[in-house]
Amino acid sequence: MKRDVLYQGKILNLVKLDDRWEIVEHVPAVCILALRGTEVLGVSQFRPALSADTWELPAGLIDVEETPEQAAARELAEETQLGGELRLITQLHSSPGFCTEKVYIFEASKLRPAYAPPDDGEKLTIVWRDLAQTWQDIKEGKLFSSSHTTLALCYALGRMGKLT
Repeated sequence: MKRDVLYQGKILNLVKLDDRWEIVEHVPAVCILALRGTEVLGVSQFRPALSADTWELPAGLIDVEETPEQAAARELAEETQLGGELRLITQLHSSPGFCTEKVYIFEASKLRPAYAPPDDGEKLTIVWRDLAQTWQDIKEGKLFSSSHTTLALCYALGRMGKLT
C-alpha cells in the first residue's frame, strides 16, 4: 500500500494511502470514569476545535513509554488531583473510518488524593455532576462532550439499570 505523509505533527500525522484514503494517525489515549454514588467526575474546559466549553471525563494521551494503565493514573492525578484503583472497562477506536486513535476506558474506584502537576496551558475546572442528568444534557445537546465520555456514561447507567 502506497503511503504519503501529508503532515507530521506531535500527536498526529495525516497520510494518504494509495492516493485515495486520507488517514489521521493519532497516538492512543485513555479516559477515566470515576463515580461517587450517583455523581460522576468530569472536567470542564474550552475546546478550540469546537469553539466551546465541554464537560468530559478525565482523559489524555498515552506517552511513548507508558502503559494505558500508567497513563490513566497520571491523567487522573494531573487533571483532578485524585488517584485510585483502576480497572479497564473497554477499548475503542474513536472514528475508525479515518482515524487510528484507540482509547482505553478505565474505571477508577477507591478514590484518594494524588498530586501530579497539571499540563502546561491546560485550564480545567473539576465538576462532579449527577450521572443521569449529565446523560440527559448530552442527549439533548445542552452539554458538549466526547464519544468515549458518552460510552462510559452509558456503561455506568446500564450497570445501575438507569439507561434511558
